[in-house]
Amino acid sequence: MTIVYKTRTQLVVETLREKILSGEIKAGQPLRQAALAEELNVSRIPVREALLQLEGEGLVVFEPHKGATATELNVEQVDELFELRAMLESDLLAASIPNLTEENLAQAGVLLKQLDQALGKENAVNTWSELNSNYHNCLYSGAKRPQTQDLVNTLNKNADRYIRMHLLWAGGISKAESEHNELYNLCKEKQTEKAVAVLKQHILGSRDEIKEFLLSREAANS
Repeated sequence: MTIVYKTRTQLVVETLREKILSGEIKAGQPLRQAALAEELNVSRIPVREALLQLEGEGLVVFEPHKGATATELNVEQVDELFELRAMLESDLLAASIPNLTEENLAQAGVLLKQLDQALGKENAVNTWSELNSNYHNCLYSGAKRPQTQDLVNTLNKNADRYIRMHLLWAGGISKAESEHNELYNLCKEKQTEKAVAVLKQHILGSRDEIKEFLLSREAANS
């Protein structure tokens, strides 16, 4: 059994993340560093570092003259973002698979192993999220469609906080792992139609689980 030691910053990150995702901290609610430091019995330094990390996750925003506030998690935005992702990423994958080289596939295989190794480590979700994006981009690299790829990257940045929430709260990592392996094998076998179907299910399944979580959270807080 491995004992995982966590820094004060990481403990503050996890506490505040849970409060935001559970709805205990409301959208738009100010996050005063001094008050949070007193509540959590830490200095302001780990609180400031935690808020910056949560800003990177899309759960906190820093506004002029207002400081840090919790961002809004929006069900309608989830629908639009993930449906656009499914449409554009499916087209990219279909165009990419016939042109994927052995080198592309080898790189994707390395990223799959890194995704597996990232689990259980400190900041696992942050590392996993970045590797996940790199893995998908690797499979899309054969499409040679830079403008579509730029659009997909923008959508993924906007969806990132929901993806991280899915990984943390809805068992998304374990499910994504099996889907990633299936997708990889289908790409290796050049089974484009099946690979596209798995990718669509991968993205839209995440959408459905995220929406279910957000709606249940709204119901609990109403």
